Amino acid sequence: MAYDHYVAVCYPLRYTVIIDSRLCGLLIVFSFFTSTLNALLHSLMLLRLSFYTDLEIPHFFCELAQALRLAHSNTLINNIMLYFMSRIFAGIPLSGIIYSYAQIISSILRMPSAGGKYKAFSTCGSHLSVVFLFYGTGFGVYISSAFTHSSRKTAVAAVMYAVVPQMMTPFIYSLRNRHMKCLPLEDLLLQEMTP
Repeated sequence: MAYDHYVAVCYPLRYTVIIDSRLCGLLIVFSFFTSTLNALLHSLMLLRLSFYTDLEIPHFFCELAQALRLAHSNTLINNIMLYFMSRIFAGIPLSGIIYSYAQIISSILRMPSAGGKYKAFSTCGSHLSVVFLFYGTGFGVYISSAFTHSSRKTAVAAVMYAVVPQMMTPFIYSLRNRHMKCLPLEDLLLQEMTP
């Protein structure tokens, strides 16, 4: 999305040439391949560990860092790999997003019309709020898990990271919808109900 907004704001006349269906397909395949490879690598590295017989992870899903805490064999390689891969899979996209929006902001500030500036900022605002929500909660989870060992607080933080950003994304993007801006809620419901 950051690259899409970057091309739309900085190169609007070449948008359809740069962002074509082939590029979109390649980005989807690349994202799927890298995330699958990352999950497979961590799962295979987790299989080499030995665990105690009574296992209980204080989460509603099996988070890798929590599973590593339950192992009684040496987890140094797993922790190094977790640290390294999280820096790659979180750092590279975040730096790309920061670079894209730095270019977008510099391009917007050079625009002469206030209406163009407003339209460009409103286009990017919903994506930026989702990015801040996702990275903010993720950063908060891992910072809070370093300072607290309460399973309840860690589980609440994990819910904030795993559920809240995905749940809020449709609401954030729908606020830009023209019907949501102009019509009261009752009129929207009546329009949806009438055939």
